[in-house]
Amino acid sequence: MPATAARVTPPRRFATLLRREYWEHRGGFLWAPAIAGAVSLLLTAVFLVIAMVGIRNADEDAMVHLGDGTSMSINGLDLGLLASQLSESDKAQLAAGIDLTMLMSAAWPGIVMIFVMFFYCLGALYDERKDRSVLFWKSMPVSDGMTVASKVVSAVGTLPVLATLSAIATMFGFLLMLSAVVMMHGGNPWELIWGPGNPLMISLSMLAAIPVYALWALPTVGWLMLCSAWARRVPFLWALLVPILSGVFVSLFSVMRLFNLETSWFWTNIVARMLLGTVPLTSHDFARIDGAAIDRLGILPFVSPPAVYSNLLQPALWIGAVAGVLMLLLAVRLRRWRDEG
Repeated sequence: MPATAARVTPPRRFATLLRREYWEHRGGFLWAPAIAGAVSLLLTAVFLVIAMVGIRNADEDAMVHLGDGTSMSINGLDLGLLASQLSESDKAQLAAGIDLTMLMSAAWPGIVMIFVMFFYCLGALYDERKDRSVLFWKSMPVSDGMTVASKVVSAVGTLPVLATLSAIATMFGFLLMLSAVVMMHGGNPWELIWGPGNPLMISLSMLAAIPVYALWALPTVGWLMLCSAWARRVPFLWALLVPILSGVFVSLFSVMRLFNLETSWFWTNIVARMLLGTVPLTSHDFARIDGAAIDRLGILPFVSPPAVYSNLLQPALWIGAVAGVLMLLLAVRLRRWRDEG
């Protein structure tokens, strides 16, 4: 028995804790994003069927005017003929539109991930005290720090990876449905969809972005787990009301003027970082995304790995990450003695 115990190294213990978190929360980690993606594909299929029926039932005098001056009926829609009329500018706009549409089609699993991550962190340490399972896990040869670390990695690593894979699968499912529609109307899917679009690059960009947004999420993850470790009842209210009421107090009494700052600074850099870090978009992302530039260059330059990794040059990301780690360290200490009595 001692020899067996000696082979259970810290990495293997940590891997076991990660598997535990996955199996206990598989519904939220795996199935919730997957089901969200499947629902979005179902709704897309319904929309495409309705659109095709509408086109088929269109009036005979509904005409499409082509670039060479000729016209044709919508009932006789030929996407291959339309594709031959596209100018270089039209093709660039088509590529930008396809990339943007792909990202939008992949959004549902990401939206579900935002909520799953938020409530997972909020209940990570509270639920085990509530059902008294914490007593069992404390009897195991696993430290509080390792336990909390496994929950953090599950929140910012396991969950985003699974949600991103679901988003990519949803995106490719959407492209396949769109390709079928194009083929039914005489078009070439490679010429109109797969060629102009950049599904592989967008997929790689989504996966490459996970570490950046894991760092961005640390203040929210740290705050939620701190509330989860401390609150005896309704950690959701504590997590929500403390930052919001603090923001109201700062606004009412103009506290930020003492530091020559606007009140909006507190809401953006304190309240939002404590509550909205699970959203995979940073303040730097919002600042650099320009609608006019997207129309001109497409969405790809704004979501490519170099663009996303430019967040690593922003002090706000690292300051927030340090604050998140400090809150997590406090959560570890609270877990060592906090009990329901």
